[in-house]
Amino acid sequence: MIMMKKCTLEDIRDLQTISTKTFRETFQEQNSPEHLNAYLERAYNLDQLTQEIANPSSQFYFIYFNQELAGYLKVNTDEAQSETMDGDSLEVERIYVKRKFQKHGLGKHLMNKAMEIALEQQKKKIWLGVWEDNENAIAFYQKKGFIQTGSHSFFMGDDEQVDLIMTKTL
Repeated sequence: MIMMKKCTLEDIRDLQTISTKTFRETFQEQNSPEHLNAYLERAYNLDQLTQEIANPSSQFYFIYFNQELAGYLKVNTDEAQSETMDGDSLEVERIYVKRKFQKHGLGKHLMNKAMEIALEQQKKKIWLGVWEDNENAIAFYQKKGFIQTGSHSFFMGDDEQVDLIMTKTL
């Protein structure tokens, strides 16, 4: 059974837990513990997450598999987007599923939710940044109709990495 729920401030601790767990699972093997921990402390501290969840231009959603929190989605519009984009764009800033729940179609459900939100808000494009070395994620996004349209720097601690910008026209 798959269920989704929009996050509120009451969910902040669960959001912090799933954010750090999924990020660590996804990137710990390719990054030093120092860089990874520096990023986690900056990006997922309670003050930062509280600001993000309170921003009306950002939305978070949890996805549950058999009533267990399995992953989450964060989308941004307007000034909340991590890159300057036009008003016709929605950013998928974060889309993560715990490793033990991957290959159950949950990423597809989260991406469909992002597209649904974009269409409800009459956006014409949906975009995201994905680490150039995350081949599984790139393949997933390509399968969903995204194409590479650029790149930008992403800092894991003080380690500069490259994210590919991928865009889908709706």
